[in-house]
Amino acid sequence: MATVITVLILVGLAATGRPAEAQIYSWRDANGNLVLSDRPLDPGARSFHVTSTPSPVRTTRPRVPSGRTMRYEQLIERHSAVHRVRPELVRAVIQVESAYNPRARSPKGAMGLMQLMPTTAAEMGVDDPYDPADNIRGGVMYLRRLLDRYGNNEELALAAYNAGPTAVEQYGNAVPPYRETRRYVSRVKDLTAAGATPARRTVYKTIEIIDGRPVPRYSDTKPASTWVEVVTPLNGPE
Repeated sequence: MATVITVLILVGLAATGRPAEAQIYSWRDANGNLVLSDRPLDPGARSFHVTSTPSPVRTTRPRVPSGRTMRYEQLIERHSAVHRVRPELVRAVIQVESAYNPRARSPKGAMGLMQLMPTTAAEMGVDDPYDPADNIRGGVMYLRRLLDRYGNNEELALAAYNAGPTAVEQYGNAVPPYRETRRYVSRVKDLTAAGATPARRTVYKTIEIIDGRPVPRYSDTKPASTWVEVVTPLNGPE
C-alpha cells in the first residue's frame, strides 16, 4: 500500500507566473513515521527538488485566444461609440459572461456573447441572441440604459447587469451582498483597469508523497493543513 502524506507549501507569486523552487527533505522517524521538512534534520534524509510555474491568473472563464476577441472588435467599437460605453467595459463583460463564445447559454437561460436573458433581449429588440452583431448591439444598449439609471456608476450598472436592477435598489442603490454578484463586479473591474499593475497572487501548493516521490498539486483555495512553508520565487521578494 502506498504511503501518502500531504504537505502545504505557500508560494507568493506575481501575476507574471515566473518559476519558483523548493527543496523538500523526507525521512522516517524512530516510530517509522514519514517526516517532511525544508531542512535536512536527519542524516539519512532524502532530498526532493521541486520547480513550478503556476498559472498567473485564475478566472471563472478560460483565457480567450486573441483571434476570437479580434473577430468581434469592430462590433464592440461601433456599438460602444454609438451608446457612449467604454469599449474596455464591453470587452470585460463579454469575457466574464461568455469567454467570447457566441453560442453560450447559461442554466438560467442567458444567451450569447453578453448573456442576455430572454426578457432583456426582447426589450432591446434583439431578434437572434446568438447572432454576435445583434447580441452585442443589445447588450451594449442595455449597459447604457443601466449606466443612465445609476448616474454612470459602473459598479452599480454591473451589479444590475448581473443580479437585476430590483436587487440593486432593494439594497439602497448599492451592490447587493450576493457573493456571485460581488465577484462578478470585481472581475469585470479588474479586466477594465487600464494600466493596472498585476496583482500579487497567492498560490497554494500541496505535495503528496506517494511511495517516497513528491507529486505537486496547485490551487488558489487554501487547503486544510497543519504544515506550511513559505517559498520565495526565483526572482526574489518584492
